[in-house]
Amino acid sequence: MAKLGKRTKAAREAFAGKADVTVEEAVALVKGNANAKFDETVEIAMNLGVDPRHADQMVRGTVSLPNGTGKTVRVAVFARGPKADEATAAGADIVGAEDLMETVQGGTIDFDRCIATPDMMPIVGRLGKVLGPRNLMPNPKVGTVTMDVKEAVEAAKGGQVQFKAEKAGVVHAGVGKASFDEGKLVENIRAFVDAVAKAKPAGAKGTYMKKVAISSTMGPGVTIDVSNAVSEQ
Repeated sequence: MAKLGKRTKAAREAFAGKADVTVEEAVALVKGNANAKFDETVEIAMNLGVDPRHADQMVRGTVSLPNGTGKTVRVAVFARGPKADEATAAGADIVGAEDLMETVQGGTIDFDRCIATPDMMPIVGRLGKVLGPRNLMPNPKVGTVTMDVKEAVEAAKGGQVQFKAEKAGVVHAGVGKASFDEGKLVENIRAFVDAVAKAKPAGAKGTYMKKVAISSTMGPGVTIDVSNAVSEQ
């Protein structure tokens, strides 16, 4: 068995015996043990009582975190004419049509969010096998297939996070940076949990939120009391 490094050992000792704590306690623990040489991302993972293989149990949506993600998001937009100009003016990093499709088909995917106007979907549809597995395929359900290109680009740049349940019913996302104030991280976490709660599908049976945990990029995780994670509002 590999020998644990001093930092890993110290983190595990700090987390020992800590489980199902409040959001505030969890954030304090994670921040206090995020000691990497870079600004670690604070990540949330939620185990949901759903089976995404069934259409009526799929969980997906978006949430605009009140304090942003701390991450620079590169946005690509498939559009032509005035809508392409609108995307560029709104701050999109890459704008194109067939030329952008060829770039992506060639293996260059230099963006974190992909937006398209509805008329571009016949072109974007050809990229399903490339963009789909990376969760980058534009989808009207999360507002990335839209004629309101300006709003979509600004939302993506302003801290909007997309979420989608994986095969095992797990939803995860980055909810800020370890350098954020504790209060801002708490607000972001509650906003994310609330959004997932509101996205509960009609087919979900039994306990919907089974487990919620947060961690930093290089640190251990800590579980949060589910009842405390959901906002009282």
